[in-house]
Amino acid sequence: MIDARRRAAAFLDRDGTIIVDEHYLGDPDRVALLPGAAEAIRILAARGIPSVVCSNQSGIARGIISLEQHRAVRLRLARLLEDEGASLLDTFFCPHHEDFTGPCACRKPGTLLFEQAISLHGLDPSRSLYVGDKCRDIVPAATLGGTGYLIRSPDTPSNDLTAAERDGQMVVSSLLEAARHFLAAPR
Repeated sequence: MIDARRRAAAFLDRDGTIIVDEHYLGDPDRVALLPGAAEAIRILAARGIPSVVCSNQSGIARGIISLEQHRAVRLRLARLLEDEGASLLDTFFCPHHEDFTGPCACRKPGTLLFEQAISLHGLDPSRSLYVGDKCRDIVPAATLGGTGYLIRSPDTPSNDLTAAERDGQMVVSSLLEAARHFLAAPR
């Protein structure tokens, strides 16, 4: 039975999904929205589906970027989205990497980031979409319920594409394509 008090959400990776993946981005001036990303977030919101970023940020554990730099990038992303009439409900990130800080429950494909968002915002994971350019971004859909969409990007490993297709996850070219497909699907 669906709990009417809980709403669907769009759980989105950041780099390679919403913004151009600059690999360990610490300079807010280098933040660039991917084509259609703001529109996707906007059309999802118009249907009552807020967007939540769940992102691995191992550059922090590696000492490549600081928490302050990460915050500046996050704020720049929020401003760019706002300029396009879009906004994020919240952002959750894992600052760890097992080689530097040991294992953790929040690093994707772990589900802690998603569970925190679900609990804090009263979200229904089984009615949600999960979008990213790596399999680790969408594996939580299989664990928590919901629909996974893998974005084919220059950084998407070919074995991730094969695994997504094998596991029945849709492979798309952009966040906008994922949002349109999700909204058009019967529920």
